[in-house]
This record gives sequence, C-alpha cells and structure tokens, in this order.
Amino acid sequence: MFHIKNFLDNDDILVTDEHGAFRVAEYKRDLSVTKASAQEEYFAAQMGVRLKQLVCDLSQSPVILQQGSMQWMVGDVNAGTGIKGVGDFFGKSIRSSVTKESAIKPEYHGTGMVVLEPTYKYIILLDVREWGGSLVLEDGFFLACESSLDHKTVARNSLSSAVAGGEGLFNLGLSGDGVVALESPVARNELIEVELDNDELRIDGSFAIAWTSSLKFTVERTTKSLIGSAASGEGLVNVYRGSGKVLMAPVDL
Repeated sequence: MFHIKNFLDNDDILVTDEHGAFRVAEYKRDLSVTKASAQEEYFAAQMGVRLKQLVCDLSQSPVILQQGSMQWMVGDVNAGTGIKGVGDFFGKSIRSSVTKESAIKPEYHGTGMVVLEPTYKYIILLDVREWGGSLVLEDGFFLACESSLDHKTVARNSLSSAVAGGEGLFNLGLSGDGVVALESPVARNELIEVELDNDELRIDGSFAIAWTSSLKFTVERTTKSLIGSAASGEGLVNVYRGSGKVLMAPVDL
C-alpha cells in the first residue's frame, strides 16, 4: 500500500490526457527557477512549453518503456527485459539495428506505478484499435506502450527509392489491442490527421509521425519523369497509398 502526496494532487500539475494505463501530467509552471531564469521560464509556460511526465498505472496493464526513460517507481513493480530466449534477443537486435530503436525495451508489471523522466516534448496517447489495430511509427517517437501490443519491423515498399530519398528502410510497427505513448516535438492539437479511403497522400519531407500499417508507403518522384520533377522544383516525396490514416506535423520533423 502506498500513498503519494504533492504529485498529481499538486495544484500546479494538470492531467492533460489519460488512456489505458497512461496519464500525462503537465506542470503549469516551473517553479524551480532562479532570478536570472524566471522571466524565460514564465514566457515559456505562457507559450505551452512546459514539463510533462508520463505516469503508468501497472494495475491497468503491464507496460513497455523506451530504454532509460524511467525516473521512479513505487509499490509492487517488477521489471524485466521482455526477452524470450536467444532467438527473441537476436530478432530484437536485428530490429534495433534497422529501426534505430533500442533492442531491449524494459517491461514493467505488477500493481504499482512507474513515472517517466520529465520532458519538454509533447506526450501523445494513441489507441491502436482506432488505427485499424496496427500502427507504424516514424523513428524516435516511441516512448511507451501497453505490453499487449506486438512489436515488429516494417519494411518500406520501395527500398531503392527510400535510399534515394534519404529515408530509413525500416520502421517500428505496433499491432494488437492497447495504447502507445509517443514523444513528439509538436503538440497534439497542431497535428493533422488525414484519413484515406482508397486514395493517396504525398508529403514533401519528414512530416509524418504515424500511419496505419495497411497503407502502402513508398518514396517516389513528384512526377513520372525526371524532367517533370526538375520542372516542378520538387524531387522525391513520401507517398501513402490505400485506406487508412496518417498523423502528420505542419512543420518538418
């Protein structure tokens, strides 16, 4: 049994989102400042640049975290590597080498609570069921997820064009029934969600954060000919084709 005071009940902390095992705690103001930094911190808070922490309630679900993200935990908490033998470790090591994600993501289970390191980035909670049960993430956005979700490596449909476009060849895919927490440089209310019904979306740059895995993702020339691409002033674009959703930022990531 544990009881925590002056954390989520602090009047300077807001719970801005909660879903499944996760709650997002946001500090309205950073009071741990000096006279020299007070003005800068004040205006940062006014613009929404505030510290945030992801709180994980293990009584709701075991969770998998990005390696090194845990700050503190309390109560009945057991931690493991999530590795299920030599073959599983080899497979996760291969996935790590191609997706730029850590090979070993610690898994926490029990009935206690785990709190992650504070961040000035935005924490976004997505229910994978609302994305057709399978979601692909751009590299570097994964923060945590419920352990009910399966992890896999998703290859680009056109590897040669991905190399030409300076894009990675593989991404982290999540499938199943559960919630994932993303760490984004852009606020959720500024992210654009595009839903495709047997159509296509073309993006000139690294703007997409996540997309339904049912979409065919390639990197292609803006037009069918090299001369046409040169004339349009554009080169290669990311193309998402089929039926599904894409979550994208209004600025280059």
